[in-house]
Amino acid sequence: MPSENDNAPDALADFMRLMRALPRMRASDLHLASGRRAHWRVAGELAPADEHAWSDDDMRRVTDHLLDPMRRKILEETGGADLGLGLEDETAGLRYRINIFRSLGRLALVARHLPERFASLEELCLPGHLKDLAYLPSGLVLITGVTGSGKSTTLATLIHEINAHMARHILTIEDPVEFVHSPIKSLVSHRELGTDTPDFALALRSAMREDPDVILVGEMRDTETMRTALTAAETGHLVFSTLHTADAVGASERFIGAFPGEEQELARHRFSLVMKAVVAQQLLPRADGKGRVPAVEVLRGTPAVMNLIVSGRSAQLYSAIESGANLGMQTYDQSLAHLARQNLISTHLARPLARNPDGFDWLVKNAGQGQKK
Repeated sequence: MPSENDNAPDALADFMRLMRALPRMRASDLHLASGRRAHWRVAGELAPADEHAWSDDDMRRVTDHLLDPMRRKILEETGGADLGLGLEDETAGLRYRINIFRSLGRLALVARHLPERFASLEELCLPGHLKDLAYLPSGLVLITGVTGSGKSTTLATLIHEINAHMARHILTIEDPVEFVHSPIKSLVSHRELGTDTPDFALALRSAMREDPDVILVGEMRDTETMRTALTAAETGHLVFSTLHTADAVGASERFIGAFPGEEQELARHRFSLVMKAVVAQQLLPRADGKGRVPAVEVLRGTPAVMNLIVSGRSAQLYSAIESGANLGMQTYDQSLAHLARQNLISTHLARPLARNPDGFDWLVKNAGQGQKK
């Protein structure tokens, strides 16, 4: 873990100043690159953070400070490296996830501020019934969305719920470790790629011998990780992970499609048996300008959904979500309409994002959760 240096060069001092300013600016990310000014991302929009362009030498000083020999080698060999960074502030510890990469041969980085405390589902404006996912005895739960849609924060909230209320062994496998959970009622073991294990698949296979009740896999990056996650869920573990898909229906096909053709029928059957929920989310600007709020689609692993997946009728899953409000399901359109009715987002913003704009108009005018027929 990188540490601070009181005698840091000016570039490093500027970097530390900007990092500490992230939470005060209500910014989610800091962007730095050779030849450019630093930029914040605030409420989803980029804005300049200072007036001067960062030189190649400035970026080299910062990255030399952040990278240990192992991650420096990864950067040289692959063009990108991830790490976690902890800083002490006047009032609390600050934590960041940092990606360092090369752009046209020059150094760049993006640092994301991770919240100091675990917010509740209500504070995150997520559906309260998602709390049920923390109390599942076993199975697979996927949180999906594009980069920066809040997947890691949602997972951290669910893991905190387990930690706060149940005596479990929670094992996280991440690249890098983002949220550090101190034991409350549960035992929590964090494993970081590069530091503790070379890859997700190997760490997940090892997890079977580490007596976990709950396993968090930071990302389903490859087929072997997905295959091992299915085995873990089948053998009585509760497995949480993320996928980069835009919606809940797409997550099902993306997961199954990652397997070779001759394995897909078996993968489809196995996935249908262990999938308990897919939660897809995207962050939208709040109408009051104070940050962002998630629109959320939820697919639950009901018997009807299981049958649609195993029979390859994924095109019908959307209809199952539309009609499954009483089972804890909702479409993006239903979520968008709910947020608009609550004046959390503007109708002008939400309508173009809806799958069915006319149906969205009807949902906004009607308090029920049903979709217009």
